[in-house]
Amino acid sequence: MTLTPQAFVAKWKRAELSESSAAQQHFLDVCELVGHETPADADSTGKEFAFEMGVAKTSGGEGWADVAKLDFFGWEYKGKHADLDKAYQQLLLYREALQNPPLLVVCDIERIIIHTNFTYTPKRTVTLTLDDLLTAEGFQRLHDVFFEPEKFRSAKTTQQVTEDAAAQFGRLASILHKYGEAPQATAHFLMRLVFVLFASDVGLLPQGVLKKLADATRHRTQDFTRAVRQLFQAMAKGGFYGSDLIKHFDGGLFEDDSALDLDSDCLDVLREVDQLDWSSIEPSIFGTLFERSLDPGKRAQLGAHYTSKDDILLIVEPVLMAPLRRRWADVQVEARALAEKRDGMRQGAARDRVAAQLLNVLLDFGDEIARTRVLDPCCGAPRGAVWQYPN
Repeated sequence: MTLTPQAFVAKWKRAELSESSAAQQHFLDVCELVGHETPADADSTGKEFAFEMGVAKTSGGEGWADVAKLDFFGWEYKGKHADLDKAYQQLLLYREALQNPPLLVVCDIERIIIHTNFTYTPKRTVTLTLDDLLTAEGFQRLHDVFFEPEKFRSAKTTQQVTEDAAAQFGRLASILHKYGEAPQATAHFLMRLVFVLFASDVGLLPQGVLKKLADATRHRTQDFTRAVRQLFQAMAKGGFYGSDLIKHFDGGLFEDDSALDLDSDCLDVLREVDQLDWSSIEPSIFGTLFERSLDPGKRAQLGAHYTSKDDILLIVEPVLMAPLRRRWADVQVEARALAEKRDGMRQGAARDRVAAQLLNVLLDFGDEIARTRVLDPCCGAPRGAVWQYPN
């Protein structure tokens, strides 16, 4: 007899099991709920659909995805009320070994969060609670994870969403210009807002911080200015912003807390753009915004220059990325040879030495990337910048 949504929800709302005790039974119930074969029934080899699928992490070493169905999803469990962001970070380390499935799913029994992993499209996140599964739409979403993952693909490309975001910020620039704000100050302030939106969507700042602030000050716009200055202060030095502990953001972008006054129309724009997935938007938007924010008649005087993505890649690809890719190809050959050697040996000290050798090869390459420094004499601003990966 097929498990009904009502029975599934009632069972798992009551459950107080640990992650290890609940995970596989929960997934088996999910399979029954949506009418899909279990991993063992669907794939007796365990190569395409299995629990505890072994993977090589992109950071080096090995791991096990809780469940994976190749070409459909990787699925990672945590216990109730656990931090599912950590589970998602694990899947990001596994996704290449899982052949980049279109969906990355994390679950703490009470929530199923579906992250899209399609190329060249904006990332989307869909959260299903237990109560959502009692609705036709929520149940269909879960069904699509197993049968039609393409339904989660965004209708717009990353480039289209980036253009939409740039157009919205162009509206902000026009409003500020109408109020007589200096082009350089406008460009600098909008850059800060864009950075906050990126940082919020990648977990470096509280989720939706600008939208929440715009909502709270909709009819008191001067309060928005004061509050956003407090946020910039916290980002410049690190510290609390309300009840949230803000990390220190290095660099010159937040060297002071200056902010421009926005009217209610500007706050409406901020609420709209905050709904976009800024973690998926092309970084070239920074140059687009800088160009649009400056008065064309004063552009030469300010030293502003917008470099398109294609022009950026014309330099970055052969000078920076191509050598790194060649080096990574060499590292992969060496690592695979060591992995094959290790896998052909019996347990013991000799095998452990080869495993350590393999780990060191991968970690050494990671250190090479960390030491890579790039000098950009322009970097969208007159002073230029020196940056180091990772920042």
